[in-house]
Amino acid sequence: MARRVLIAILIVLLAAAGGGYYTYVHLRASNAPLTLYGNVDIRTTALSFRVGGRLAHLNVDEGDTVHQGEPLATLDPRPYQIALQQAIAQAQAAKANLDLQQAGYRSEQIARAKEQVKQLNSAYQYAQRSLERYNTLRRKQAISQDKLDAARDKRDQAFADLQAAKQQLSEYQQGNRPQQIEQAKAQLQEAQAGVAKAQLNVDDTQLVAPASGTILVRVHQQGAIVSAGSTVYTLALTQPLWVKAYINEAELGQAQPGRAVLITTDSAQGKVYHGHIGFVSASAEFTPKTVQTTDLRTSLVYRLRIIVDDGDTLLRQGMPVTVRFAPDKSHS
Repeated sequence: MARRVLIAILIVLLAAAGGGYYTYVHLRASNAPLTLYGNVDIRTTALSFRVGGRLAHLNVDEGDTVHQGEPLATLDPRPYQIALQQAIAQAQAAKANLDLQQAGYRSEQIARAKEQVKQLNSAYQYAQRSLERYNTLRRKQAISQDKLDAARDKRDQAFADLQAAKQQLSEYQQGNRPQQIEQAKAQLQEAQAGVAKAQLNVDDTQLVAPASGTILVRVHQQGAIVSAGSTVYTLALTQPLWVKAYINEAELGQAQPGRAVLITTDSAQGKVYHGHIGFVSASAEFTPKTVQTTDLRTSLVYRLRIIVDDGDTLLRQGMPVTVRFAPDKSHS
C-alpha cells in the first residue's frame, strides 16, 4: 500500500515539474525577439538607347560601380547631327517666309503694279477707240465683219488684262491675307518642332546612368549596331536595398510598417545591419521554396519588404539573411 502511495506521489511531482518546465519555456519563447529568414532583393534595370545606331564607345564594364548621371556609352552621333542641321535649315526658311508674309509687299512692287495698270489702261483706251472707229467704217461697208470682230476681241482682251492688273495692285496695297500669315506661322512651328526632335535624338546618343549602382551585365561590344530599346547594360541599383521575408499570421501583428529590425548574414560574421519594415503584403501566399525553415514551408504567410538603412556592397542579390525584430518600444 505504501509503495503505491509513493508511486502516486512521484507521478504527481513529475507532472508538476513538466508543467513548470513547459510554462518556463513557453514564456521564454514568447519574450524572445521574433526571427525571420529572407533574401536580399536588389532592384535591377535594363539600360538602352531611345534611338538606334552604331556603338561608338562603351565606357564601363561588368562589375564597375557607376554614379547617377555618369556617361556609360555613346552611339555614333553623325547621322543625327546631319538630320539636326537639315531641321535647322528648314526652320530658318520657314522663319524667312513668315517674315516676308508679315512684312507684305515692298513699295517698289506696288509702284511697278501701278505703272502696269496705267499702261494697260492706255492699251484698253486705244483698243476701245479703235473699235468705235471700226464700227463706223463697218456701217459704211468700208471694212469686213471679220475686221470688226477682231477689233472687238482685242478690246475685250485689253479690258481683261487691265482688270487683272488692278486686282494685283489691290492685293499689293492690302498686303497678305491673314490666312496666309497664319499658315506661315504654322509652318514655322512645325519646323521648330522638327529641330527640337532632331536635337533630342542627338542628345539621346549618350547613355547615362539613371541612378547609382553596379553594372551586372554588358550585352554588346563596341561597333555593334543596336536598335532603339535594345538592352546595352543591366544595372543593379545601390538604393533602395531591400530584404524580402515572410511572416505567418500568428506573428503578423508584430510586423508593423516602420518597425526596426536587425539583419545579419552568414558571410559577414559579427556585422549587424539596421533596417525597418517598409511594406506588408495585404494578401497571404504559400511560402516560396527559398524559405528553408521547416515550420513555414507549407504555411500561408505574408510577404514583408524590409528596407536596409545602412547597406553596403557585402549584401548581394539573393543572399540569405536572418532578420530579428528589435524590441517594440511602444509595448515596453
